[in-house]
Amino acid sequence: MSELRQIAFYGKGGIGKSTTSQNTLAAMCHYYGKKILIVGCDPKADSTRLILHEKAQSTIMQLASEAGTVEDLELEDVCKPGADEFHPDNEEITEGYIMCTESGGPEPGVGCAGRGVITAINFLEEEGAYDDELDFVSYDVLGDVVCGGFAMPIREGKAQEIYIVMSGEMMAMYAANNISKGILKYANTGGVRLAGLVCNARMTDKEYDLAKNLATQIGTQMIHFVPRSNHVQRAELRRMTVVEFSPNSDQAMEYKELARKIIENDLKVIPTPLEMDDLENLLMEFGLEEEVDEENLGQKEAQSLLLTKRKNKQNKQTQQQKIRGVKYVRMWIPLSSK
Repeated sequence: MSELRQIAFYGKGGIGKSTTSQNTLAAMCHYYGKKILIVGCDPKADSTRLILHEKAQSTIMQLASEAGTVEDLELEDVCKPGADEFHPDNEEITEGYIMCTESGGPEPGVGCAGRGVITAINFLEEEGAYDDELDFVSYDVLGDVVCGGFAMPIREGKAQEIYIVMSGEMMAMYAANNISKGILKYANTGGVRLAGLVCNARMTDKEYDLAKNLATQIGTQMIHFVPRSNHVQRAELRRMTVVEFSPNSDQAMEYKELARKIIENDLKVIPTPLEMDDLENLLMEFGLEEEVDEENLGQKEAQSLLLTKRKNKQNKQTQQQKIRGVKYVRMWIPLSSK
């Protein structure tokens, strides 16, 4: 039996982290027969809906509140088998399976959602959820590393491999860099490592080059570039993963390839996060414009175009003056030499 690998997907809110993680984990099970436990660490409890074919799973915190305390719960109360081909008893398509649990959290605006993550992971460990059959435990973690609770899989060394879902947009890259800082902080105490960036494409200009260069500069790899596809949205509307909905589609093959890369990945590093100025310079280098003058910062498009037009006109006039000056000198040099 291979050693249990504990991985985590982090990323900015709204970047498609939960969708990417579920489709990737589904591919790991569907194509490669991996046995997986998903631990959703998001109060929205949407980390397992595509695997379960449900709107949202009842969470550990919700069930603990109804029962009285978390000690009153049993493992089978909070850990559900995946639907159809992901169920442990269904071996028609794959020998793998996926088990699902969600940590949950308090009502919006009340309490600390990060505490739910800590409580849930401790409960799962005590109840033996991480059994010997599993190949992977995957944590799907909310947003940026700003809350100690959400950083718990990193801080406590629960997750050994971190995959950051990002795009070529500035705030997604900022979040990826910030998460790298959290990994760096706990790398020596918890043994956590950055295993790669997953670019969930938004089809912005030069996005591939931007993501690849960010990965290089923080010392890791862009493990896969996931193209945008309507198959993802069509599958989501049916509460399914792409590998179930359209297993022969190009998008299913993208998730299959990402799954293979994660399974075979042995590049786990301590990251070297960028300073904010360096991150902005990277964006300027590979962004929409090759160079933005200081005077154009904070200017609307029309104003920026006007300033650029004026500057180009001034540069042209200056160049013409230089050319006339050179001609004038050339005219008089022969006279002065006689």
